[in-house]
Amino acid sequence: MTILPFPSFLDDVKAKGLKRAVFEGVDDVVERVTAGLNVQDIRETLRGENPSRRPNPRLQPHADGFWLHMRPSYFHRDMTGLYPTFRLGWLSTYFVFFETITGIFLMIWYTPSPTYAYSNMLNILSNVPLGQLMRDLHRLGAEAMVLIVTLHMVRTFFTGSYKKPRQFTWFTGVILLLATLFLSFSGYLLPWDQLALWAVTIGASMVEAAPPEVVGTNLDLLLRGGPEIGANGLLRFYLLHVLAVPAILFIFTGVHYYKVIIHGHSLPPQKENIGEDTAKRVPLDKRVYFIPDVLTSEIMWISVTTFILVMLSVWFFHAPLENHADPQVTPLGTTAPWYFLWIQGALKLGDKVLWGIVFPTVVFVFMMILPYLDTNPSRRYRDRRFMLSLGFLLISGTTVLSYMGLADYGVDTSADAEILHYMTHEPAHNHMGLLLPVPYDELVPGMYTTEQFAVSSDEAAAAIAALNERVDGTDLGSQIQGVLGSTYADVGALRFRAVPDDAPELVSVMESFQKQLKEEEDELHNGFGMVIISENQEGLRRVDVLIAWEEVELEQGRPVKDADGQVVPILTEDGSPTYRVSEAHIFIHRHAAYFQ
Repeated sequence: MTILPFPSFLDDVKAKGLKRAVFEGVDDVVERVTAGLNVQDIRETLRGENPSRRPNPRLQPHADGFWLHMRPSYFHRDMTGLYPTFRLGWLSTYFVFFETITGIFLMIWYTPSPTYAYSNMLNILSNVPLGQLMRDLHRLGAEAMVLIVTLHMVRTFFTGSYKKPRQFTWFTGVILLLATLFLSFSGYLLPWDQLALWAVTIGASMVEAAPPEVVGTNLDLLLRGGPEIGANGLLRFYLLHVLAVPAILFIFTGVHYYKVIIHGHSLPPQKENIGEDTAKRVPLDKRVYFIPDVLTSEIMWISVTTFILVMLSVWFFHAPLENHADPQVTPLGTTAPWYFLWIQGALKLGDKVLWGIVFPTVVFVFMMILPYLDTNPSRRYRDRRFMLSLGFLLISGTTVLSYMGLADYGVDTSADAEILHYMTHEPAHNHMGLLLPVPYDELVPGMYTTEQFAVSSDEAAAAIAALNERVDGTDLGSQIQGVLGSTYADVGALRFRAVPDDAPELVSVMESFQKQLKEEEDELHNGFGMVIISENQEGLRRVDVLIAWEEVELEQGRPVKDADGQVVPILTEDGSPTYRVSEAHIFIHRHAAYFQ
């Protein structure tokens, strides 16, 4: 007899034998963990058999368990197919937890400080086991979450599932959409690279337009933490990203799920009578129980989704990481994140307050109160022509505005600026300037010109000599010297020479430089390029890229052409061409590791 105040496992072994005692012990543990399902119930569930016990033990976890009380114990058969939900609500919830898990992994290795943030990112990518995979999954999951939540809202609108009695469910869905957008936006800054800094700078600048001016100015300072985004701003975005916004997201996810359980999943529009809501009254012959059918279906969906995310991250997608954030250098063609392009496109229409603040606010407020404005009791498509047309109109408008938000739309960048950026810019948007990956040993100090590649190889020497005469002691030469500045004050006469034969990468870059100039012949009339390499100090070379061209008459940013289709040059009083020179430069260290 045991000395304990309760029967021990040894007593069970003596009374029942080892095998039966172990089985009953395991069975009891499983039933406690699953809140009602024993080993036999799980075996029958996995085999797809009907339950052998009555009442149905598969309903117990919904009543007695913690997690499954948030899910219906059974569904209407019409809701278990791909249509009408497309599993978008379940996938939206899945991404909340997916982002939380991958985000916690990254948090372990991250410090929200401009001093350490960028080096932390490099450490995650290079030294942390599975670090790059986790970062890629987190970034790809964030993009997918924005898309899936948006599609879920679109699906709910088109099937009329926001109508009575689900108005508040829709309202919480709009809150979750806003939280998802801001969660992704706030995380954009954390890598502390050029893309992050300037994309967030563009987004944060919209807050400054909030009327009245004193409100906008203080909101902007509150968000940035100062006149420019720095240590305070990075810390605030970090706290928003990992604490404040996730708290709102989890609270409203719980409220949203609660309301879904209360009202049930709305049936396909054609399955309900007009004005009726029969989602909670599921006939016995139409019931599909959550365990096992819906549960196994949902596990399949998240398994396939996870597999796709992993495959994309391993083989195709890598989260971008550009150069260290530099507030003094504005990259060419910077835009807000893609899901805010529609606001950036609207800003190009006019007033910053109207299109940057009032317009988005009206859109989201309209979305929140939509169920209370649309009192049409029918959810059937043929009875909702106006609302469906409005929905397609909003989608079309958002698409057009997003296109307008692209960097190339409505923004005229001079040809010389674009070409210089193409030649010298630091890694951005997964691209880099052509000169950066040229091997250091091929960057032989000297002055080189695209005139060598504008003619055949037999005529290259004559073209270089002609250019030397053209700039020697002329206003053009003086202008080039002036643009180069004090760095080349002691050079004397400009003397261009042929690119060395043992520098094939540099030759390739110069040929591309010439092609770019040729494509912009109208704006850069009779233009030519120059690459000047100098030994700045031991192991460090300076590369200057210059473009010189004859000025032409412009009208609305476009070259004016005469009756013969030739551009009209701007001449001096003596009839000679007027030249312009544009320059950009970079420094390349011997041990720099730039790869194509």
